[in-house]
Amino acid sequence: MSAALPFSPWQRRAYAHAAAALDSGRMGHALLVCGPPQLGKRAVVERLAQRVLCRTPDARGEPCGSCRSCQLYQSRVQKDPLELRPDKSLAHPWGHPAHPDAVFVGHAWRQTPSPARQLTQIVVEQMRALSERLSKTAQYGQVQVAIIDPADGMNDAAANSLLKTLEEPQPGRFLWLVSAEPSRLPATIRSRCQKLEFHLPPREEALAWLKTLGHPATAASDALDAARGHPGLADAWLRDGGLDVRRDVGADLTRLARGDASPSETAQRWAADEHARLRLRFAADHALALASGLTDPMRTRTLAQWFDAANRTHALLGTTVRADITIAELLLAWQAQAGARAAGGQGT
Repeated sequence: MSAALPFSPWQRRAYAHAAAALDSGRMGHALLVCGPPQLGKRAVVERLAQRVLCRTPDARGEPCGSCRSCQLYQSRVQKDPLELRPDKSLAHPWGHPAHPDAVFVGHAWRQTPSPARQLTQIVVEQMRALSERLSKTAQYGQVQVAIIDPADGMNDAAANSLLKTLEEPQPGRFLWLVSAEPSRLPATIRSRCQKLEFHLPPREEALAWLKTLGHPATAASDALDAARGHPGLADAWLRDGGLDVRRDVGADLTRLARGDASPSETAQRWAADEHARLRLRFAADHALALASGLTDPMRTRTLAQWFDAANRTHALLGTTVRADITIAELLLAWQAQAGARAAGGQGT
């Protein structure tokens, strides 16, 4: 695949493992590709899909990139603009990708009622359409590939429908599920899939990779520490200013603890920011870092409770709750804890 971006070391390992299973006939019809987000799972699955669909692979089994099948697979973004809109991982279940033997299922865009809106779940209609597609004869060669990403986005009805497809495998049909939260999938689905797991790489390998992307060594190290060893997050934060947001959050929490800032005003600013969820993540990290340096069990327990509250607030931002009010309650609790410590004569 000459047009593909270079793989990271951990992607190369995962791809080599899966490709060997494919070539030896050890890969079953269903594969669950799982692990932390932003480690490149989808890119590996895409490469595998083109590998099995290519009509004239090279001596190593790699896709040629020039046969009709490869051309169709690579052209689907131009053919179906909804395919990767709006976050380059979403699929349109009722549209058709350019390759007739490749099926992509993800959070869809429903066209009716108007205006079009993004579905927040993968729904049963998508699974039924998938089953229908896989029941048809392959048009190029003898293989069809379906990719569901994120598989943990299926609602109960969709998962039950998929289970029926998994229980009745057909020769030459590959069904690959991509998930950052595989525990959300029913056990009945997980048990019917082979597993390809992604793990955080060793620190030195992650640092070396960040440097190959052009990040200075010191900045890469700081970002990797902030991301708890996750190179994909570290790269994203270095590119989009996430570390600046982290420093802002720390400064806000310090001002709140000193009584130099208003919880409500700070909450309104956080809620209005496009990085609101990231701010809550960093706020939780701030509490965790403080707790790790303490010996007072009461103080440690209090910070742990606030850490949990910050994570709950982070999760609530995806619901219909008022973000500014929920965040304000969290920050009021932070300020109240700091006031209690000051009244008790404890340091911050």
